Amino acid sequence: MHYIILYIRQLNKHSGMILYFNLFGMGVSSLLEGAAIVLLIPLISLTGVMHLNGGTTGLVAVLDRFDVGTHVLNLPVVLGIYICIIIGQSLLQRNLSIRNVTLVQDFIHHLRLQVYQGLLQANWRLYIQQRKSDLTNLLTIEINRVNNGISLFLQLLTLIVFTGIQIGLAFYLNAKMTGFVIISGLVLSYFSRRFIRASKQLGRKTSELSKEYLAGITDQLNGMKDIKSNHLEASRLNWLRTLTKAMHAEQVEYVKLKTNSQFFYKSMSAFLLAGFVFFAVTLFHSQPGQFLIIIVIFSRLWPKVTTLQANIQQVAATIPAFKALSDLEQQCRRELEFEGEFIEEGSDRLLIKEGMECRNVYFQYESATADTLRNINTFIPANSMVAVVGRSGAGKSTLIDVLMGLLKPNRGDVLIDGKALTRETLFSLRHAMSYVPQDPFLFNGTIKDNLRLVATEATEEDLWEALRLSAADAFVRKLPEGLNTMIGDRGIKLSGGECQRLVLARALLRKPSVLVLDEATSALDTENEAKIQEALEKMRGKMTIIVIAHRLSTIRHADQVLVLDRGEIIQKGEFIQLSKDRYGVFNQLLQHQFVVS
Repeated sequence: MHYIILYIRQLNKHSGMILYFNLFGMGVSSLLEGAAIVLLIPLISLTGVMHLNGGTTGLVAVLDRFDVGTHVLNLPVVLGIYICIIIGQSLLQRNLSIRNVTLVQDFIHHLRLQVYQGLLQANWRLYIQQRKSDLTNLLTIEINRVNNGISLFLQLLTLIVFTGIQIGLAFYLNAKMTGFVIISGLVLSYFSRRFIRASKQLGRKTSELSKEYLAGITDQLNGMKDIKSNHLEASRLNWLRTLTKAMHAEQVEYVKLKTNSQFFYKSMSAFLLAGFVFFAVTLFHSQPGQFLIIIVIFSRLWPKVTTLQANIQQVAATIPAFKALSDLEQQCRRELEFEGEFIEEGSDRLLIKEGMECRNVYFQYESATADTLRNINTFIPANSMVAVVGRSGAGKSTLIDVLMGLLKPNRGDVLIDGKALTRETLFSLRHAMSYVPQDPFLFNGTIKDNLRLVATEATEEDLWEALRLSAADAFVRKLPEGLNTMIGDRGIKLSGGECQRLVLARALLRKPSVLVLDEATSALDTENEAKIQEALEKMRGKMTIIVIAHRLSTIRHADQVLVLDRGEIIQKGEFIQLSKDRYGVFNQLLQHQFVVS
């Protein structure tokens, strides 16, 4: 319950007085409904069907408000009051229901933005620790369960307010019988604890199955080409069949739990009603009139007691979703990269005058047993071209992430023009950077939309210039709709090389001061690779270019080559110089590529 209270406090903070106004309205609505019940007493008496002798202070007080002897005159008045109360209570209830839904939906909208902003403000380390599908699950399915949980909790508050007021009115009419109902409710609560615990456990199972399903489906849709090309359809279908069986069993188990609890509540209600009638007649010696009022009390109070139990059970099932969301928010705060408003794109770009430097840099991932980077000392002069090479797992991508400020060194410093990277210079640096990953990111839209993602005001002339520099203009001109061609999800309608060239064009459109290419030419043929090399040559001296490359022909004209092995820079120099070192790692890599080609 701790996690629900945590978010209810946030709801209170977000909504302000609106929440209290709604709670007050619930109290008024309950009072009106209670008043309508109380009016049943004189209505029954006024009909002459049954004479109600008070027997208790509450009943006498109610009957004294009306002159039953002139029921012909009082009957229209009482009926009119009764109708007005019911209509007024219904209108108020309608208004409160709409206000509660508006309040909850507004808060969930705020919560979604808050959680996503937290993810955006978290550093890159968080994304290394979390599966993307788990984050997707939290931002979609689990946050919807939180929405449902908050709605149920507000309904629970409504029931508590309503039941409290109804109990007060019932005590006023007949304290002994009301006490019997309350004691019965407490007994029911004690025996229903196991249903609440079981609901919470099922809620945890629901969260785990939901995560597993979304993760598996996401991975398989992303890897559908591999599945079909390797004829893995049967095994993937068997995986889904096994998982959906577990989901089916979980849903059946939930229904069984729900129906078992309902059976328990109804059975207990029957026993308690029998005991109620027995004690009312034998122990309290109720008269017919009193007995009818007691039945009214029981019929109004007992359903509220059982509904409270069922509502608590439903709320308990959503607790794991609240916990998962709370855990994510706490992790975002632990991995907070910066606070406050985001700086707009294009503002405050960093101008690198001297260069970038790593000084005694060490880095180790949390799950690793050894340093991924060790004693990195290197200087990248401004407007130079630097290549980073090495075997797989040497630490090349980690070094680039450290240089871009995505990862913070465990020891050592990253310096820009001799000054340590701070929050202000970090984001100014990123505004001046363009990054081209090995796995190109494109969304389902037109080529023009994908390019303008980084430069919304770019003209068509700017777009074509960026396409020309990335050797992409020729194939775009051949497309039936040119820049307006839809490329499909992740650019599925284009080849891998075409996608990579589009991403490179997008990076160049931003006119960066620092261009980072992470295997950006790996999917290109020799001709287009040569064109991109030519484009890079044209850009040399105008920006700092950092290239991670396995295809060493791409970096032939680099000003400096850094060779990494097991997290350390073991060689440093120009391409020709390193290639002549017969016993060096760079020469070995070069020889391997010559053999393969």
